[in-house]
Amino acid sequence: MRKTLIVITGPTAVGKTALCLDIAQHFGTPVINADSRQIYRELRIGTAPPSEDELQRVKHYFVGALSLNDYYSASMYEQQVTSLLDTLFINNDYALMAGGSMMYIDAVCNGIDDIPTVDPETRATMKRRLAEEGLEALVEELRLMDPEHYETVDRQNPRRVVHALEICHMTGRTYTSFRKAQRKQRPFRIVKIGLNRPREELYTRINQRVDEMMDRGLLQEAQALYPMRHQNALNTVGYKELFDCIDGRWTLQEAVERIKGNTRRYARKQLTWLKRDPDIRWFSPDEKKQIIDYIENRYEKDMELDNQPVASV
Repeated sequence: MRKTLIVITGPTAVGKTALCLDIAQHFGTPVINADSRQIYRELRIGTAPPSEDELQRVKHYFVGALSLNDYYSASMYEQQVTSLLDTLFINNDYALMAGGSMMYIDAVCNGIDDIPTVDPETRATMKRRLAEEGLEALVEELRLMDPEHYETVDRQNPRRVVHALEICHMTGRTYTSFRKAQRKQRPFRIVKIGLNRPREELYTRINQRVDEMMDRGLLQEAQALYPMRHQNALNTVGYKELFDCIDGRWTLQEAVERIKGNTRRYARKQLTWLKRDPDIRWFSPDEKKQIIDYIENRYEKDMELDNQPVASV
């Protein structure tokens, strides 16, 4: 009997956390966090992680598990989650993974290319070069070393650019040569639930959440993290705008408005990515009963298919 991984995803601020707590309790399973920033314990406000009460209500994995100084990747996440699922499925037919980090979700559902882990020396060298030479110089170097990846990579994302160069320098091969994009077969079913709201309603929720974060002390959190601002994990909406405020580029009011605008832009990007996946069934976060019925009906139908006799030749 194959097990079922429930994946609940959607744009930031859509209402994933509250719904997932109810779904997890219904199916008697913990929540596997698929938010690449909530995994860092120092980011207690700006990433909107589950509250202490919510963590007490349902066990969560991969929330506050790492420090900003720890190296982590989607490949490592894939390995750790698939290993965890082996354990969770021993006593439960269901497991639940929830979050909005598209690359982490794809890594678990489809697999990720076997790209080598970067050694500490190479990582330190490239981190220093990014600080000293700037992103533009490294983008140009990537164009020369791996022109194929240069054409597709987000050239405004220092993490993506630096990681590709790390692989090039460490292995003597292009980053592209490691990317086979072959989908891995998993020994469990995957049921994907996408959450969305009308755009104006989603934007209102985003704006309100930013205001709530500021009231809870997001500026003070950013000030405490300012000495670590060059860490990749802090190249994140909410922190980078406040770092620019601290540097005097914008007033606090301007920074807050930029956080809201950039968060809305990120939500659109998430939806664009997710809507390419034909396996996602979309719901409103308010449709809890319909979502549970859909998951259970999918499970029952798949069980019927599994139990059908194989036709003799």
